Amino acid sequence: MMKKIILLLICISAIGFKPQKKSAFDVGERFIFRISYQFLSAGYATLEVKEATLNNRNVFHVIGKGYTTGVSRFFFKVNDNYESYIDKETGNPYQFVRKIDEGGYTKNQEGFFNQTENKILVKDYKHNTENTFAIPKNTQDILSSFYYLRTYPNIDKMKTGEFVAIDMFFDDKTTKFRLKFIGREDIRTKFGVVSTMIFKPLVQTGRVFKEEESLTIWVSDDENKLPIRVKASLLVGSIKADLDSYKGLKHPFKINKSKQK
Repeated sequence: MMKKIILLLICISAIGFKPQKKSAFDVGERFIFRISYQFLSAGYATLEVKEATLNNRNVFHVIGKGYTTGVSRFFFKVNDNYESYIDKETGNPYQFVRKIDEGGYTKNQEGFFNQTENKILVKDYKHNTENTFAIPKNTQDILSSFYYLRTYPNIDKMKTGEFVAIDMFFDDKTTKFRLKFIGREDIRTKFGVVSTMIFKPLVQTGRVFKEEESLTIWVSDDENKLPIRVKASLLVGSIKADLDSYKGLKHPFKINKSKQK
């Protein structure tokens, strides 16, 4: 379940239709999320934007990490690292890194995109293999999808029931990921009351998309499209990820201080 939360945190701002001139993020942005089970702290996840040079090009180097802490680490140790190198103009990824350890389940991979030929070369260092896969045009990796679609956040006119979609390469296959817009809500956070948009992911089963009722996602209703909260209902209790700290935002974070009381 920790894995699902971390992946959702990377994807929850993948919402938008048409390009807009303003970018939602820049180098220096960093989020920390606190993950809890019921009232117990379970771990943290982070997202950070840095700058790097790849093949003589200045690119965004984004890094996502997730790890368990305290008692949770004793029962189920998680130490995940995701990275993506993203073109600043197109928003498409050049390369991804996935190095994870989830209770003994490990992966150590790198993927190299050829967006011109619509292919990706995946090197698996754990199994010492290399495989090339065909991909749709503008396919994203799990981490770049978050930033790619945050740059297209023209969702103010979105109506309840509408959804957005993206082709995302993950676990050696391309998945069609969709988010359904549920409505708006003001929620209380450690920063104050934040106006949010609510989404639920749609899971593809065969050729049909089905709503995953147990997952709910809250995104700030401003230019940042910050991931504020993710909640997943379990057979016993629920697990939740809340934005715990942030820095380097490109736009003001709108907090309704008048509604805090």
